[in-house]
Amino acid sequence: MGEQPIYSTRAHVFQIDPNTKKNWLPASKHAVTVSYFYDSTRNVYRIISLDGTKAIINSTISPNMTFTKTSQKFGQWADSRANTVYGLGFSTEHHLAKFAEKFAEYKEAARLAKEKSQEKTEMATSPSQVNSLHQHRFSGNWKTDTNVSKTADSSATTNKIRRFTV
Repeated sequence: MGEQPIYSTRAHVFQIDPNTKKNWLPASKHAVTVSYFYDSTRNVYRIISLDGTKAIINSTISPNMTFTKTSQKFGQWADSRANTVYGLGFSTEHHLAKFAEKFAEYKEAARLAKEKSQEKTEMATSPSQVNSLHQHRFSGNWKTDTNVSKTADSSATTNKIRRFTV
């Protein structure tokens, strides 16, 4: 099935100036479609926007991201993987509110997916850890103790006694 769009809207796309980290640079000349995508095979959510054939946003949503409304019609988020801050200018407050709501929803879904993935990883390693523990406890090492004893038949004889240690 792969990656499917799950919500789309239109907005003007901006990126923070990498040199000044203060000024917004327009990434699109006009409002473009900005979509949330869900990739069921990788269990990830992304924000994607194209201006023609050029990807101007390709941002994977992670649990530590925050979408901030900075004015009535503008919001932004930082993507550390892309090493940029994206800004979106909407035509109405309602569009901004809906995008922010979806961001929070998919961010939470990403958090849950990450937790579930970590649980699966832990469950996958647990049986081998248990096996390792059993092997350690029950395979042990045979040690040889040497006891010297005097018997009537011989002077000193060596009697080897094996014992199992854990």
